[in-house]
Amino acid sequence: MLTSVLRVMILYPIVIFGIRLMGKRQIGELQPTELVVTMLISNIATLPLEDQNLPLLTGIVPMLLLICFEVLLSWGVLKCRKLRHLVSGTPQIIIRNGKPDQQVMKNLRFSLEDLMTALRGQGIFDLSTVQLALVETNGQVSAYQMADARPATCGDLNLQVPNDDPPEVVIADGSINAEGMRTIGFTQARLRQLLRQKHLTEADVFLLTADANGVCSLIRKGENA
Repeated sequence: MLTSVLRVMILYPIVIFGIRLMGKRQIGELQPTELVVTMLISNIATLPLEDQNLPLLTGIVPMLLLICFEVLLSWGVLKCRKLRHLVSGTPQIIIRNGKPDQQVMKNLRFSLEDLMTALRGQGIFDLSTVQLALVETNGQVSAYQMADARPATCGDLNLQVPNDDPPEVVIADGSINAEGMRTIGFTQARLRQLLRQKHLTEADVFLLTADANGVCSLIRKGENA
């Protein structure tokens, strides 16, 4: 039992280090090479855990080699366009002027249901309003709507709106976010003053956000919509 615990404590940080080294991406955003390496690392890591007779290096060495290979390949892909196209492929135009390219869909084995699901995820329910849509190298669909279907922007309406930074989380579930406070210049003295005005402590706050202009939004613990 102790051996299993020790092996987990050694292998787990190595796996986490390897995944972090390859970048912060979700599973759906992984390139083919990254997905393959992730699957191989997870499978290799289980071998020394399942079979206690195997030396621990049997799992560690292949994992480190895979991580090194992926880092080197990522560097090569970054520097060489041909290698990038060979390894990751290229985006494919799947919709143009409201009409899906049926040959591209066939080549990518993309069903109409898959395409509509991807569009609905972007708030698009009418395929005819899509001017251009591409299937990215990670399988995600990027869509660009026609001008009359796109939401109007402040630029379209000739409105002069300041480019303010978004609000930062100051308190999350009773814990003060010092980094968020530094970003917007929110001082501890100002926070204490705000909490005194509300007759609260940070432990009573579920969420407190603020922006650089001092506009705050506070939700107490136990406060429902």
